[in-house]
Amino acid sequence: MTVHGMQHEATVEIAATPEAVFAMVSDVGRMGDWSPENAGADWTSGTPGAEDSTFEGHNRIGEREWSVPCTVTVAQPGECFEWVTRPEDPEGPYVRWTYRMASNDAGGTTLTEAWDVLSLPPTLQPLSAEQLAARADVVRAGMATTLAAIKAAAEG
Repeated sequence: MTVHGMQHEATVEIAATPEAVFAMVSDVGRMGDWSPENAGADWTSGTPGAEDSTFEGHNRIGEREWSVPCTVTVAQPGECFEWVTRPEDPEGPYVRWTYRMASNDAGGTTLTEAWDVLSLPPTLQPLSAEQLAARADVVRAGMATTLAAIKAAAEG
């Protein structure tokens, strides 16, 4: 179940193979190179990039910085990489991030990034509907920036 209005998908065409794109997005430490909000990540258990592995994702907006424990829920090379945030919290997991790859007609990859708020994290619970909508707008804009940067890196 997704919190109403707190989900979004964005897609980009990349002139690289699905396997190459998977290698990029499953290297969560590099996410900070592309995302305007994420500042990278550190693996904390398991095999990096494999299902059930865990990492601490580091984020920043302006001067506010925070870290979030995450668990990889899907790791299918060339097809899908997905994780959830704070899966051990009693009300978690809170957010699911998904990267789906598919071969396209040009011999490259269609990459889709999906953001789903499964349950409002404690930091967002006190926000008004207008504030939540503004947060969703920031995430949507950040996804477009992230996908453009992944495309540039993959094709560069």
